[in-house]
Amino acid sequence: MKNLAHIVLILTLTATAGCSWLGSDKQDQSENNDSGYTERDFYEKIQRNLNSKNWSLAIGNLQLLESQFPFGKYAEQSQLELIYAQYMSADYESGITSAERFIRLHPQHPNVDYAFYVKGLCELSGSAKLFSGYIPTDNSKRDIGSARDAFATLGELLSRFPNSPYSPDARKRLINLRNQLARSEINIANYYFSRGALVAAANRGRYVVENFQQSPAVADGLAVMAQAYHMMGKQQLASNAVDVLATNYPDYPLLGENNDFDYNNRMLYPSNWLLNKLTLGLIAQAMPPAFDTRMLYNKVAQQDEKAN
Repeated sequence: MKNLAHIVLILTLTATAGCSWLGSDKQDQSENNDSGYTERDFYEKIQRNLNSKNWSLAIGNLQLLESQFPFGKYAEQSQLELIYAQYMSADYESGITSAERFIRLHPQHPNVDYAFYVKGLCELSGSAKLFSGYIPTDNSKRDIGSARDAFATLGELLSRFPNSPYSPDARKRLINLRNQLARSEINIANYYFSRGALVAAANRGRYVVENFQQSPAVADGLAVMAQAYHMMGKQQLASNAVDVLATNYPDYPLLGENNDFDYNNRMLYPSNWLLNKLTLGLIAQAMPPAFDTRMLYNKVAQQDEKAN
């Protein structure tokens, strides 16, 4: 009899718990039931999501609002807020896709500059690596595909909307991007020197000089050209590059008193290195050329160095 009583008690508790679960589901369903929502109700709910920084819920509701009211009063504004919510939730790929879609569908919208701006921010953020905010890194040595995309997007924003409220910040970011892209080209040129690809190195240096004229990396671009042409036996071209370098950067480390370029020095390997002294400079000359004068010409790099 005791066993039977225990079985009856267990069944009763199980049934009670089951009812409570069912009741909870019904309550949740009633709270999330949007079937009677008007477009304004939806939009006000989304604003609460955004204000509370509940990005995932805001994204879901924004997508639901667009599906139910694709031509409603808040349709275009909700598309812009979707771009913002995706950026804030670090879903950069979706943010880029949503921004491109808005630009394509509403090219004359009064706030289309905002879509360009956040698209550029997504591309910038997508190019960053994990831990980049915690350890010193050289952004110019990373994959620069997204950085190039961001440069193009923010450049188009400034070109099309020079008076946009987002233009000042975009301009600052463009300057930093320009310097990083130019430095990346110098890094590639240094790599080509290590592989003996002199023509490719010279082309990289010339590309920096021609396309990033206001970048601090131009000095290294001219030095790359001079070194590569010298090693290829094209002394006239090398001399031309040295002349331009001496005119614009007379304090360049490899220039002598008479503006002679020291082709045998290796900038990234100090001349007072012990082994270099012991071998009368033979080891330094055996090293491939490499150029990096950020600490001399790049104010941002100088500030980062002090901070580190």
